[in-house]
Amino acid sequence: MLMHPADHAETHRHGHVGQEPMNVDLGRRIARWRQADADRRAANATANRSRQPSFPGRWVSAISLICGPTLLMTGILLRSQFHFFFPDQLAAYTRHPALITAAYTCFACGIILLCPAVMTLAQRIAATSPLWGLWGGCLVIAGLFTRTFQFGTDHLAFQLTDSFGLQPMINGISHYYAAWRDMTWHPFRTLSGPAFLGWVVLAIGAYRSGALGLGRSIALGLMTALALGTLKGTEPQSIIAAGGLCVAFVPLGIALLRSGPPPSRRAILWLIVLIVWHILGAAFGSRG
Repeated sequence: MLMHPADHAETHRHGHVGQEPMNVDLGRRIARWRQADADRRAANATANRSRQPSFPGRWVSAISLICGPTLLMTGILLRSQFHFFFPDQLAAYTRHPALITAAYTCFACGIILLCPAVMTLAQRIAATSPLWGLWGGCLVIAGLFTRTFQFGTDHLAFQLTDSFGLQPMINGISHYYAAWRDMTWHPFRTLSGPAFLGWVVLAIGAYRSGALGLGRSIALGLMTALALGTLKGTEPQSIIAAGGLCVAFVPLGIALLRSGPPPSRRAILWLIVLIVWHILGAAFGSRG
């Protein structure tokens, strides 16, 4: 049966009438969600306004938030030209020892600096969501210790490659992988889970508490994709993970630097003393 043009117009009009309430309802839901997100962030900002990080302090926190992700990304990019699995990492070290050493050192220093950075974010989360701050911070820091432990095995492997040669070390690391896989229990093997899961918990806590917005919280959660293991180089997802960390942490560090006065002369003097002490210790400490 053919529909009269007037009936067709009436049907078309009623169809639009049905769609308009749906569009209006969706728009209202988005507006409410945005308002709730803005309220969470405002409440968290208010709770943290008079609470500078008690430990490790504003300056250490800010520098860690900026330099930790930056060093991590630097190390990842320096070794990105080589295949990520361990035979190729050892082979790359034999051809470019300075470059690979710099890459792994930057990565390890970034991991160390992430510890106070994560403490700082966890404190900001805990201002409005204590349990999320507690569990997210603890899980991520436990995972960071696991990565530091694995850097020790990386460093040892490179040093032994200088002594024994490439092929014996490839065989040795292969046996190490097999032994690690068959090991019944080891503390740092047990902590491999938090190295991945912790970033997700911290990201959810950052969003729910209002410490970070949705976009930066998702960027923070991308750190769960960072490769874990002995002599693991750069995979594509490693660059994405470190990039997300930079998006989440660096603006927070800059905001902390701007939130208070510059360091006092006494603080600068002590910083100079500590740097000189460290340089002298590194230069002469190994000679004893």
